[in-house]
Amino acid sequence: MGMHLRDGGANFALYSSAAESVELCLFDAEGREEQRRIRLPARTEDIWHGFVPGVEPGTRYGVRVHGPFDPGNGQRCNPAKLLLDPYTRAIDRPLRGDAVTFGYPLGHEEQDLARDDTDSAAVAARSVVIAPDFDWQGDQPPAIPMADSVFYEVNVRGFTKNMPGVPEELRGTFAGLANQAAIDYLKRLGVTAVQLLPVQAFNDEGRLVDAGLANYWGYNTIGFFAPEPRYCFKGTDGGVAEFRGMVKALHQAGIEVILDVVYNHTCEGNHLGPTMCFKGIDNAAYYRLTEDRRYYNDFSGTGNTLDVSNPPVLRMVMDSLRYWVEEMHVDGFRFDLAPAISRDEAGAFDHRTPFLSAVAQDPVLRRVKMIAEPWDLGDYGYQVGGFPVGWSEWNGSYRDEVRDFWRNADDSLPTFASRLCGTPEIFAPSRRPPSASVNIVTVHDGFTLRDLVSYNEKHNEANGEDNRDGESHNRSWNCGAEGPTDNPEVLALRARQQRNLLATLFMSRGVPLLLGGDEIGRTQQGNNNAYCQDSPISWFDWSDGVRDDALFAFTAKLIRLRKELAVLRSPHWPVGDGEHPDATWYSVWGLPMTEDEWQHPRARCLQLVFDGAADHAKGRADAPGPSVLLLFNGAPESHLFTVPPETRFGQAWQLRIATDRAQLPARRARRVAPGAKLRLKAHAMMVLTQGPAA
Repeated sequence: MGMHLRDGGANFALYSSAAESVELCLFDAEGREEQRRIRLPARTEDIWHGFVPGVEPGTRYGVRVHGPFDPGNGQRCNPAKLLLDPYTRAIDRPLRGDAVTFGYPLGHEEQDLARDDTDSAAVAARSVVIAPDFDWQGDQPPAIPMADSVFYEVNVRGFTKNMPGVPEELRGTFAGLANQAAIDYLKRLGVTAVQLLPVQAFNDEGRLVDAGLANYWGYNTIGFFAPEPRYCFKGTDGGVAEFRGMVKALHQAGIEVILDVVYNHTCEGNHLGPTMCFKGIDNAAYYRLTEDRRYYNDFSGTGNTLDVSNPPVLRMVMDSLRYWVEEMHVDGFRFDLAPAISRDEAGAFDHRTPFLSAVAQDPVLRRVKMIAEPWDLGDYGYQVGGFPVGWSEWNGSYRDEVRDFWRNADDSLPTFASRLCGTPEIFAPSRRPPSASVNIVTVHDGFTLRDLVSYNEKHNEANGEDNRDGESHNRSWNCGAEGPTDNPEVLALRARQQRNLLATLFMSRGVPLLLGGDEIGRTQQGNNNAYCQDSPISWFDWSDGVRDDALFAFTAKLIRLRKELAVLRSPHWPVGDGEHPDATWYSVWGLPMTEDEWQHPRARCLQLVFDGAADHAKGRADAPGPSVLLLFNGAPESHLFTVPPETRFGQAWQLRIATDRAQLPARRARRVAPGAKLRLKAHAMMVLTQGPAA
């Protein structure tokens, strides 16, 4: 499928069950003038194809599909609209929502039922033929076990847009992310993978362009095989070689590349959206339509839903995923609104739906990381814990319960305790390990960490929607003042709360995901929906005095400590009873928690021991590792904790992390005997270790 070079030219193939004929349009080297128009000579079942002589790498092309324009019956073919090849490997320019790309005259009284015959070739993006060769120089995937992973979610553009050390011309591009300054930063931080917000080619909606904004996050895909051209610094191949060079450079540094992919919908929107690719090729085949076939089923909240239950569409999605693994060397995927592509023809979700079945048997995808955002907007769309073996999931329950505990919410202690253990009641029934839970506190969608502790309310005025957009229930706490303040007590509490949330994230079972910039105190000034802010609101600010170097050092130390503590990365669910309990809970008194203490709505203090010797004692590990003691005080006043008297190793505990202070005490003072007393400030936690190499 798509355009592939052969001796003397290229073979082209396109699926359309609706087409009556298909024309391939070839353009000059700059993509300005149409030079040839070739009617594809052959049709095999519903695939239109033919050999095109003279095609070379860099050739710009598009397609025109002749067929029924009958929106009321689900078809929107319009040969006046130059369309992208669904399998194009590259696109020659960013997409910017031009009015002429709409298949109907904007403002017409019949809306989309009227056909617009204005030719769109003057502004439409062109597909680009690419050469398949690239010198990978023996590139091999880092193949980091899921349980050992530390994900770093970041936007390609915003991360390096102002980064010192990255040449100015490379900032905001794939080449910028591959620059040594960016890689050195990631290495100092200690993350094992970058999880990139969408880099498959996407479109800026017309309303954003008119408002002087852009789709910064990129959840508006149109090219499932093509890198986003705005992230390309140079080259004639639409960024393909540059993307590959970025992956190669990150792999050489031992860092994996995870792509956030959007197969649940496209940028063509609802019945009033543009015609840029799928709508004009075979609307009824590519999209889920309602019984009134003029309209779209919308599980994504963006106007349409791709019909991945239809075999040709499923094939395209699977071909796309394999392409990014085999030809672009990525290490895994995070699937936006994953239930939307995991539904059957009737819209139901289970493990045997076409997409999940196809993934389960695919030998290429079985060796990479598959991560679901396990919710969509359809019926029964919240599927946390519902994905099959081989999948991990963003754990929205972890985010909510951890935030609730640290903002002093009643009845938060029992669920908070479960989240620390990887959320076994949700993930264990499907026989998946704790690494099935990708633990999140903050992500691109919502407040940054600094804003989470600085704002009670969203402040999205810059988005131009009168602050109506974005989540209103954020489980945030401003610590006593809304937004910027000079109050030293409020600032100290905010700094401590950031350390609390980070320490909780990295000391929990499951796989931690760090939102890029949280480690340096990045703020979006209270904007919790910065999807349209390709601006300083979203870009990293690396300026001295703005960048929080102390928080960076604290975060890097947490990541190093996590890598040292195998007990946090165990593939087994912790068991709290029996001869060798993996996890034991204690009250502030150093005694086992009672049922009354668990159920008290205002309980805020807790101690947890993860026993590093339990797996060895049960024959599941070759040697014992260090144990971990976690002390939590979520109360608004300080408390005196009694360290549990029991000890597996017969040693004192070593204090490793204390969120209530900027610096740890002198090394000698870090030794804490079993049964000792420790005073913990309000809203603070401690991490202590004991045993081998502790």
